[in-house]
Formats: sequence, C-alpha cells, structure tokens
Amino acid sequence: MATPLRIATFNLENLDDKPGERPSLPERIAVLRPQLLRLRADVICFQEVHGQEFPGEPRKLDALSQLLAETPYEWFYTAHTKTTRDEAYDVRNLVVISRYPIRDVQQIKHEYAPKPSYRKVTADPPEAAAKEIGWERPILYVTIDLGAGRMLHVLNVHLKSKRPSNVDGQKINTYTWRTMAGWAEGSFISAMKRVGQALEMRILIDDIFDRLDVTGEPEYIVACGDFNDDKDEVALKAIMGPVEETGNTGLINRVMIPCEQSVPESARFSLLHLGKKEMLDHILATRQLLTYYRGTEIHNEVLHDESGAFRTDDKFPESDHAPIVAEFILP
Repeated sequence: MATPLRIATFNLENLDDKPGERPSLPERIAVLRPQLLRLRADVICFQEVHGQEFPGEPRKLDALSQLLAETPYEWFYTAHTKTTRDEAYDVRNLVVISRYPIRDVQQIKHEYAPKPSYRKVTADPPEAAAKEIGWERPILYVTIDLGAGRMLHVLNVHLKSKRPSNVDGQKINTYTWRTMAGWAEGSFISAMKRVGQALEMRILIDDIFDRLDVTGEPEYIVACGDFNDDKDEVALKAIMGPVEETGNTGLINRVMIPCEQSVPESARFSLLHLGKKEMLDHILATRQLLTYYRGTEIHNEVLHDESGAFRTDDKFPESDHAPIVAEFILP
C-alpha cells in the first residue's frame, strides 16, 4: 500500500500569548488554524514558536497547543528545542509535529562547526582581540518512523536573518545606525552566522548520508525551515551542494533539491519585502525521496508586506511568511 506523505514548513512569526498583545492569540488562531488545516500535512516544521511561563512549571509551548487544539494536529507526536533546564526556550523555538512516531530527537549547535573568532573593525571602543561569533538557534533533527523499516530524517532550521548584528558604539537606537560602515559590518557578521549555520547543517546531512550508506536504509532526508536565503545565495547553496558548484559528479546523489522548483516562478515566493517577492522558506529533499515527489504548494495568496520605510511595528494576525507543503507518495 502506498504511503502519502505531506511535509510542510511554516514560520509562525513570533507565536505568543502575552496579555494585552495585539493581535491577540485568539485573533491569530482565527486565521492561522484554517491555514494549518489547508496544509493537510503529515509532518510540519514550525519556526518562531515562543514559550509561555506558568508558576511552578517548566516553560512550555502553550500558545502552539491552543493553536493546534480542535484540529487533527492536536494528536500528533511533537518535538521541540529545549534549554539546558529541559524546558522550551523563551522565544523562537523550533518545533516538529508528526502523524508518524518520532523515534529520536537531537538539538545541534556548534557540534559540527565551532564558533569562528572575529575582531570587529568599526566597534567603538575598538576591540583589542578577536571574540567568538556564535549563532543563537540550533538545528532540530528528528527521526520519524514511517513503518516498514523506513525512517524519515527531518532537519528543521531557522538561519540568521539578514538584519545586521550589533556592533558596539555603532547604533543610535534600535533601528538607526551611526555610520554606514557600522551597518555594513553588522551585516557581515549576520552573514557569517547564517553561512556558519549552513555549514553545520551540510556537515550533519553528510553525516546522515554516511550512516545510511552503511546501513543500506533509504535516503529519506528533508531539510525544512526559514533559511533567510534564496536558492542562488551562499547559505542555501552550501546546504544544497549543487554539482555545478562542487564540480564533482560523484557527489550527485547527495545534492539536496529545493521542492519549490516545480512551482511556477510567478508564484514562487514565501515573503514580501519592500514589494519584492522572496523565497526564503524551503523544503529540500534528497534525490531518492524526489523519486516519489508529487508537487509543492506555497500558500501565499494572503501574504502581507510588513516592510517599508517608517512603518509602525503593528502586526497582522497572519504570519509574514507563507506556509509551504510538499507531497510525496511512498511505495
């Protein structure tokens, strides 16, 4: 019997339940829940899920639980990022929910790619020595049991955005930079973090391939999430590993392929920024998994452009990212 498998990724944009916050969680649920139902997903990778505090209890993902309530997803298996205290992070948790059992969960940060060291050149006062540059968010790696001895390896990631990192003495306030050079260096540091995360993810993917080569298991690997990069930019290319870049056809079976390539270019976007369509969210699949690929949907019909000069920080109930779902029919 064939096994339908719909894999989705969705950046929920700061899903939280703070008192007095607008839009409120009920207002957000009213528009987000129909979006989730439309996905008809078997596996969903979420980004930007905030944790909630309760007296005497570990921090948990109560806002997400409320969103998934009264839907089929309420009963799905769940894995999420955790602090060293074994509780959800305060902000920007990664979450994977699955119709099929989750057998193993790993949280990976700076295990495959150590922190690089860098001395800022525009900092005021000047930095006397190089300091380590680390990235904030880990990779959430889960193994899902599809039955019949088939395991799906899911990597959920949220790479560093293009927003410049802080440089001491170079900002007047949160949104205003003192010099162009300071802004440029902040952008360089963010790029360093984003590509560093991408390097770690690629090494992890190669490690999974190595293990599957030994065991002979199917190469069912997907990398999903908010990559904050398009397929033609460095971070995503580092994860994909296109043969055109490596020049080594012997590595062709280890290339990760963006599923959205089958979507017409006019509809191929997951975020709007200053009126420009951008494809920052991706589902990357192995060639073997692509054998059973049926298509991708990008639900961007009601996507809002939250950027713009001198805008207020008011939010829409929807996310500023479109959900994406890729469908496979496994034999």
